[in-house]
Amino acid sequence: MGNALGHFKTVCHHRHCVIRHCAKAGILWQGLFHDLSKFSPTEFIPGAKYYQGNRSPNEAEREAYGYSLAWMHHKGRNKHHFEYWTDYSPVTKRMEGVKMPLRYVKEMVCDRIAASKTYRGAEYTDSDPLNYFLKGRTTRIIHPETAALLEKILRMLSEEGEDKMFEYLRSLRSY
Repeated sequence: MGNALGHFKTVCHHRHCVIRHCAKAGILWQGLFHDLSKFSPTEFIPGAKYYQGNRSPNEAEREAYGYSLAWMHHKGRNKHHFEYWTDYSPVTKRMEGVKMPLRYVKEMVCDRIAASKTYRGAEYTDSDPLNYFLKGRTTRIIHPETAALLEKILRMLSEEGEDKMFEYLRSLRSY
């Protein structure tokens, strides 16, 4: 029961943080519907089972089974994850990233900041989301333009702070 309550509190803390960030980014409506699939049995039960409080329970589920069913369910229902935006290329016959719509890039930024704040707690710095992004840069499948925009925004956060970064997000109309 303790893991279920801890997981519930973590998910709610994260969602509320995303909602606040989405409001600052000018996409409040998206924030209100952010990550509702985490309350589905497919995601919530493994989340509670593998809850640790300092990282995503999907990581622990992946370590236990070699994959995470909760993550596969989540990324297939939430368009703010770049993993949602992959498909087989008719040209290369390989899985490739599809350019994400800007509204979901903005939500992805809000999600990454909120996740860093949730798991890093008092140790959070504005460089954490960028560092996390850079750490996985060689292994992810993401459209090059989406990756470039995400990195630009996270660098702005790291170097100029949240106020400047959210101002920039509100000003974006295309990329």
